[in-house]
Amino acid sequence: MQTTETQISQGKAHLKVADEVWIVTALLHREHPEHPDFAIQEIMERAHREGLFQPLRPGIYVHVVQHCVANRPPNSGLYRILFETQDGRRRLFREGDTYDPKREGGKITPNPQALPPAYADLLDWYRDWSVSETRDSKQEDPLLSLRGSGKHLWSKEHADEYVRRLREGWE
Repeated sequence: MQTTETQISQGKAHLKVADEVWIVTALLHREHPEHPDFAIQEIMERAHREGLFQPLRPGIYVHVVQHCVANRPPNSGLYRILFETQDGRRRLFREGDTYDPKREGGKITPNPQALPPAYADLLDWYRDWSVSETRDSKQEDPLLSLRGSGKHLWSKEHADEYVRRLREGWE
């Protein structure tokens, strides 16, 4: 019978860099539910603290910056693991997010068999999180709610008044 530590280390041996990025970002989201996203440096620091690999694998940074980011053009992988909310900030990708069309069909979460057992519960957490976040994001967009609010300004009376004011003083 293997010990849990041995099982975890064996699971880690085949852990893809993209899956490690997903794990540490999921941990950040779960630990800080009040944060909508995280700085690249925060994800890197969490990867270092988690210590899945020591020293930290060099590919982690480029995966966080580019390879795993759904709404950036792919340059080696088609992963849709992270979403760039603004320059230098990332969160986990969830269904409904926009992404580069070349990443269609790309991996969003690790395969359950690929996760070390200590992290298997993250997939259940992610399903709940992504559904609740998607539901919350479908609330009415404040900008879209303004649609049509100025249409009275372009009614015939207002349009005629506007043109008349523009023409005042013309000879």
